Amino acid sequence: MVQTSTQQMTLEAFLKLPETKPAREFIDGKIITKPMPQGQHSRIQQKLSAAINQVLESPQIAIAFTELRCTFSGHSIVPDVAVFTWERLPTNPDGTIANQFNAAPDWVIEILSPGQSVTRVTGKILHCLNQGSQLGWLIDPAEKLVLVYQPNQQPSLFEAMSDCLPSPEFATEYCLSLEQLFSWLKVK
Repeated sequence: MVQTSTQQMTLEAFLKLPETKPAREFIDGKIITKPMPQGQHSRIQQKLSAAINQVLESPQIAIAFTELRCTFSGHSIVPDVAVFTWERLPTNPDGTIANQFNAAPDWVIEILSPGQSVTRVTGKILHCLNQGSQLGWLIDPAEKLVLVYQPNQQPSLFEAMSDCLPSPEFATEYCLSLEQLFSWLKVK
């Protein structure tokens, strides 16, 4: 179960707190503890970020990060997978990737965990879209379906295993079917 603090706090005060496992997020002045990822969640997160990076990182299009803190527009969230385009990657003066990401990801991906609130996770995706994200996926391993969110559109439900999930404009060459996505859960 997700724990929510009833105590109001500022974003600045929240960011001074030590990081925890599982991660805490700051949404609408409240601290929310993410549920600890379980097996299916972890497997999809690992395989999906690797698959995205295999296609998009080498040509310097984008990089997928897991459990990356993104602080922007009064919120500090930790998406399961946050994809940033190459030109939007925050860097240090020496060209290395910065530790702080103070912008919405270009593509935000959430994987529903048992007991996690669909509405709270959807709210995170919508907040990202309202702040410039191009696409959001909400993956439900238990139901074997994906909700896809795009700016200024109704969400689309994908449940046919042959469905190829939409990708953002910068990743049109990346096509993932539900069959491929959920096949990662099988032990061969």
